[in-house]
Amino acid sequence: MDRAVAPQRNPRVIAAAAAGAILLVILAVAFPSIRRWVRADRAVDSKSLRFATVTRGDLLRDLSVQGRVVASLSPTLFSPGQGIVSLRVKAGADVKQGDILATIDSKELHAALDQAQSGLVTSRAELERQKIVARQAQLRAQQQVELLTLRVAAARRQLERVERTFKEGLSNRADYETAQDNVRIAQMELEQARSELSLSRETLGFEVATREQQVLRQGSVAGELQKRVDDLTIRAPFDGMVASVAVQDRDAVAPNQAVLTVVNLSSLEIEIGLPEEYANETAIGTPAEIDFMGRQYRGRVTAISPEVVNSEVRATIAFDGEKPEGLKQNQRLTTRLTFESKRNVLKVTRGAFLESGGRSAYVVEGGMASRRAIATGASSVSEIEIVAGLKEGETIVVSDTGPFGNAATVMLR
Repeated sequence: MDRAVAPQRNPRVIAAAAAGAILLVILAVAFPSIRRWVRADRAVDSKSLRFATVTRGDLLRDLSVQGRVVASLSPTLFSPGQGIVSLRVKAGADVKQGDILATIDSKELHAALDQAQSGLVTSRAELERQKIVARQAQLRAQQQVELLTLRVAAARRQLERVERTFKEGLSNRADYETAQDNVRIAQMELEQARSELSLSRETLGFEVATREQQVLRQGSVAGELQKRVDDLTIRAPFDGMVASVAVQDRDAVAPNQAVLTVVNLSSLEIEIGLPEEYANETAIGTPAEIDFMGRQYRGRVTAISPEVVNSEVRATIAFDGEKPEGLKQNQRLTTRLTFESKRNVLKVTRGAFLESGGRSAYVVEGGMASRRAIATGASSVSEIEIVAGLKEGETIVVSDTGPFGNAATVMLR
């Protein structure tokens, strides 16, 4: 009997149809990527890039630098004379104002002080002797004036008697003229004695004043030597810490030789190095924020160097208000200077794209990065102001865009 036989399918045809269907699926899935690849001028691996979103908010234009703790008051104490030093403290010791830090045994200064004091006693004795001599000379001159005054009075009385007898004819003219001459002579001697008394007072006053100046001069010498002898005991000028000792105990020291240095811990400041380009923006009073042990302390710029050294300008920052406990000299601290504060501005994270891209940025959308011209404004350590070219919420490439080669569009793989 005859029966219908089913037609056999060709395996090659079936395989070709399956491959075509798979190819169509692959083309449908890969079409967007192919389309981006066709539109892109260059392709870059997105894993090597950093991205940031444009936001709106406040921007602080600031600068972060490393500072070094220094003491604004750290005098070095010197030896006032030659001698042997005896140390009472060691480096690092805490001291109070007036504490004895070291003593110096100086035989020369003690001997000079004894001589000066002896000379002062002699000068004072000479002054007192001169005052006695002056009083004696004035007494003698005063006595002579008084005697001559009496003599003038006696000569006048004699002249009056001779004048009466002469008028009565009991004496001759020669006696009368002699009496008149005696009065004139006595008056001349009295005037001379008075002049000598006045000159004697001036002369004796000058001699006494000279002796007094000698006493003052000798007293000044003795006082200065006494001060130097007192300074042989070196004392702490304020509360602080002994920073360093320049000599050993029982060393022989010379005059004006450094002995030790004392640091006033309450006057610690921060010394920073400003980049040369920020020197003109920094002024006296610029606010600063000092980071110490996880806490922020307020400060302000108190001094700026007028010269540039190694592309840096040295500046000093003082604590404004509360000071941290436990600061050590030469300790390194991070300091942030605030130059300007802007409210409600467009901003984005600062990155290397500013140096490599110039006045443009690559805006990321749908796996593609498109170059767009932008304008920037104020910048801080971590952010930069966007003046034009970008909108809030857009994402840009903030890493180095040098590999993009200034391409208009770049595909991000």
